[in-house]
Amino acid sequence: MPWFRRDDSRAQTDTAQADTGQASDAANTEREVADTHPPSQAHTHSHSLRDVDVRTSRAIRLIAYAVLVVVAAATAIGLAALWPDYNKVSEIAERATYQVGDVSFVEGRVLSVNECAANEFTAPPPELPGKGIVQPACQSLSVGLLSGPDSGQMVDIDVRGSMAASGLRENDTVQLSSTPNFGAEPGETVSSYQLERAYEVSNIKRTLPLLVLGLLFAAVVVAVGRLRGLFALCALVVAAGVVLAFVLPGIVAGGPGLLIGMVAASAIMFVTLFFVHGVNMRTASALFGTLAGIFIISAVSWIAVQTTRLSGLGDETSGLLSTMVSEIDFRGLVTCSILIAGLGVLNDVTITQASSVWELRAAAPQMSRREIYASAMRIGRDHIASTVYTVFFAYVGAALGTLILLYLYNRPALLLLSQEDIALEIVRTAAGSIGLILAVPITTAVAALFVPPAVENASFRRDSDGRATAPEIKPF
Repeated sequence: MPWFRRDDSRAQTDTAQADTGQASDAANTEREVADTHPPSQAHTHSHSLRDVDVRTSRAIRLIAYAVLVVVAAATAIGLAALWPDYNKVSEIAERATYQVGDVSFVEGRVLSVNECAANEFTAPPPELPGKGIVQPACQSLSVGLLSGPDSGQMVDIDVRGSMAASGLRENDTVQLSSTPNFGAEPGETVSSYQLERAYEVSNIKRTLPLLVLGLLFAAVVVAVGRLRGLFALCALVVAAGVVLAFVLPGIVAGGPGLLIGMVAASAIMFVTLFFVHGVNMRTASALFGTLAGIFIISAVSWIAVQTTRLSGLGDETSGLLSTMVSEIDFRGLVTCSILIAGLGVLNDVTITQASSVWELRAAAPQMSRREIYASAMRIGRDHIASTVYTVFFAYVGAALGTLILLYLYNRPALLLLSQEDIALEIVRTAAGSIGLILAVPITTAVAALFVPPAVENASFRRDSDGRATAPEIKPF
């Protein structure tokens, strides 16, 4: 039967021969489908791409899953061997708290905000006439104490720097560090407001806006990603649990940072990929590429840290931490941080490449594995370029303040690059990018090996509108 019919008789006469040829072609297609597929699937019309069930070979599936089981077992053994001694961690925490001294934290509410009566410039030193030093911003706060021994009292506090520049307003809630008033007898009150302790603003309470932002983020993820987005949020909770329960206490207890990072990264990726994307060969290929990327990033970062002589103490936080906890291996901490920082982008790259290979096979079952690999790598090269930009700008944005400070030193560029805080960011960017880039061809090659081989004379059936449809390759 012809696919379409015209009302005028002249058109029918002119196209009769063509219609006959089209009917013959349709009949040949129908016979070809009937010969290629089981009788229950030999239809000329199809409303779905799920008519053909093409599976990855059983041998490849068994080998792939066997290798992953071995890696999962090694990860479990690593978790057991490197699991932190929480008693030791508690002792270290108590010792660090003791070093801080008799310091407690209370909450207060800002009652008023005024500018400090301070000069903008200090007097220039004799050797640098005319070059005064700019004083940081200063504000005078009246704070009502909401907790602690002086609860219900008011205290005047001057804040400078980041606190003064944060835009504090009346009724904001702040956290104050409380220390003893030296020279006062126990129970004796000092200062004009009859306070027993001295107070300084240490932090701003941001719980409500952060909670709203977090709920908005979760709502957007679920609204757009639906069930897959919900799974991603659950996997994110698991990843946070691994970091809090294993990575942080393990490093504090003096464990090897590199090994802790590798084991934690492997555990997170096993849970994240299979939980979010399902247990199938497509996800398995992405996991193989991810594990390879983890190994590459670990190796490159370890070599870079050793050869560049990084101490891991280049920033203020690490320097303060080194005075409180002597057990931490700060060079291992650097390698662990590089690895953990690259996991998200690494996961993105590998799952995208695996999905690209599967979609190419589904759209073109007649393509060879070599052609599939070449086509997927063209997609991967575009992804590589954007990924390198992502990693670079992420690290530059995090270190922008440091870069400005070093830029103002007016020193040669090579000397600036040799500063530990700048060199550390270079190592982070280079090591992470190398692992991400090499994970692209590795994942693509593994996925191309896992997909079924090319189907010669692959038949394309037609749907109800006469369009050709290709069979779907299911990710078993």
